[in-house]
Amino acid sequence: MLKHGNLKNVSLGTRIIAFLWDYVIIAGYIILLIGVSFLIRPLLIPLFTINPLLAEINGFLFITLPVYLYFAVCEGSKSHATWGKRKMGVVVTGINGHSIGLGSSLFRSALKFAPWELSHFTIWHMVIPSKYPNTFIYSLLATVYCLVLIYLISPIWSKNKQTTYDFIAGTVIRYKD
Repeated sequence: MLKHGNLKNVSLGTRIIAFLWDYVIIAGYIILLIGVSFLIRPLLIPLFTINPLLAEINGFLFITLPVYLYFAVCEGSKSHATWGKRKMGVVVTGINGHSIGLGSSLFRSALKFAPWELSHFTIWHMVIPSKYPNTFIYSLLATVYCLVLIYLISPIWSKNKQTTYDFIAGTVIRYKD
């Protein structure tokens, strides 16, 4: 259980810096994937070139799912924070300062990473010929940019400095007591 003495909301700048710290871990993981991919390239090529759906599924399994689980498990744990959030002294809580638990954290992270995964889907259908018309693909790409913009600016107008995904999930980023 979190203490409820300090329910001060976190600024957008602090959130971005915490994410950049977390991106160090994400970048390290991607570098590891690239290194391994050179070793097993012949096995990977068919997974990413046969059709866009297979490429999307494999991209999700190798990239999105591990990153998603990193955020969801860390923020749903007793520390209530990823490495970057801990460095910045912030935690993810329920709107009233309560722990969110793994279920809420999984939901929050799914909302948070939906634009990222939608962008992967869109890019695979741009790179590998698919049955979808270009207007549909470009509409999805525009949707991704709109969602990212909304996610980035929503804490500015929100009373609790919440992103749209935090509002939907009933969570907020607060300074740790």
